[in-house]
Amino acid sequence: MKRTIFLQGPSFDGYDGGAGARYQMKREVKSFWYPTWIAQPAAMVPGSKLIDAPAHDQSWDDIAHEFDSAELVILHTSTPSFSQDMKTAALIKARNPQCLVGMVGAKVMVQPEESLKACEHIDFVAREEYDFTCVELAEGKPFAEIDGISYRDADGAIIHNKPRAVIEDMDVLPMVSPIYRRDLDLTKYFGGYQRHPYVSFYTGRGCKSRCTFCLWPQTISGHRYRHRSVGKVIEEVKYILAEMPEVKEIFFDDDTLADAHDFVIELSGELARLGFGKPGFPVTWGCNAKANVPYNVLKAMKQGGCRVLLVGYESGNQQILHNIKKGLLTKVARQFTKDAHSLGLTIHGTFILGLPGETLDTIEETIRYAIELNPHTIQVSLAAPYPGTFLYKQATENGWFSGTDHLLDDGGNQIAQLSYPHLSSAVIFDKVEEMYKRFYFRPRKIGAIVGEMVRDWDMLKRRLREGVEFFDFLRRRKEAA
Repeated sequence: MKRTIFLQGPSFDGYDGGAGARYQMKREVKSFWYPTWIAQPAAMVPGSKLIDAPAHDQSWDDIAHEFDSAELVILHTSTPSFSQDMKTAALIKARNPQCLVGMVGAKVMVQPEESLKACEHIDFVAREEYDFTCVELAEGKPFAEIDGISYRDADGAIIHNKPRAVIEDMDVLPMVSPIYRRDLDLTKYFGGYQRHPYVSFYTGRGCKSRCTFCLWPQTISGHRYRHRSVGKVIEEVKYILAEMPEVKEIFFDDDTLADAHDFVIELSGELARLGFGKPGFPVTWGCNAKANVPYNVLKAMKQGGCRVLLVGYESGNQQILHNIKKGLLTKVARQFTKDAHSLGLTIHGTFILGLPGETLDTIEETIRYAIELNPHTIQVSLAAPYPGTFLYKQATENGWFSGTDHLLDDGGNQIAQLSYPHLSSAVIFDKVEEMYKRFYFRPRKIGAIVGEMVRDWDMLKRRLREGVEFFDFLRRRKEAA
């Protein structure tokens, strides 16, 4: 095997590059997702090393020595980080000219030729699901024999090999948690709605929903949900319980785990047998969920120790939900939320402003909808037209934005890209701050947050830190406006 490094490169301060299937950016409250999409192939290449520079606050100077003896570097990139990642590739080549350097991620999946032309310092890009592609690269297999890569031949011509087949048996993929334990500092990963420290991993890939803005289902993972067997998931959970005793929460990061009702009910039952959900058991779990999970499934999840659900509500306007092919009715989402709250489940709700069909009236509708639903915490994002999504195609064809890949400002903060004849990007940008203020600066919500802080010393310290970060976020937005 080649001496291989899997790299999430240095980037903006606080840049959450691990959020590969969602929005890569600097958050309003600092958070970091695990770099699961490169940890997975790292687990399949013996002797490899995983470096996640942003989460560990590492600059190039901090990690440069790691590449002196490397033979292969696989750099995870994205549309927002691509410019910086090209600089990192150049630095690697300057330090070790013999090292092969390649990129993976949705950006190079969608634009392989453009990416290679943009950066002379990368030798290849890997498309589709690239886990076994990385293994074959590390084994030294000739480029011409590796499915799913694009590269330059001896004459400089760009060659696109045939696509890599989708992984059907997810049980062939090894656990990623041992790689986290070996190479990462678990205390560096946290989110505003998760118990700390936590661990996240995928039990499956793909999402049957067709949301027009969502990146990875439209590029790498596809719309057919494929999951590991319950036994394999439980095997990794047991590993975490035994080898990572500091972990307080496990997050199953599948796009919508609870869509597979039979699977999640069986999984919840097995987790309950391990002790999850029992009084005094020290670990809880959470997952992404669409806002239409039936009560009986939610109940089984709660009984199996589920604590938190990350729910993409997106908009409070039904027509906008139809426009983005969400496949969700607001009345169903309201009932789901009531059911979840009645069971004692915590909800982190995510919303998007600036989607097709947005007006000042629909934004007001979404703000009131969020207040009515009253999830524990919220995230408000700006509609982001990532290349490879239907939203990108729709937006460029209609002239809603120029087609540039500058989704962030120079500080890593999200920019309002979409602008409509009746609603400017500047107005949409300002409405994000208004929504946050109106949701959180309510007596009911302030009282709930203060009560949470009074009851839990760790939560007190955490919310104070997040409060400072949130007000700094508001200050930066004013400066950017």
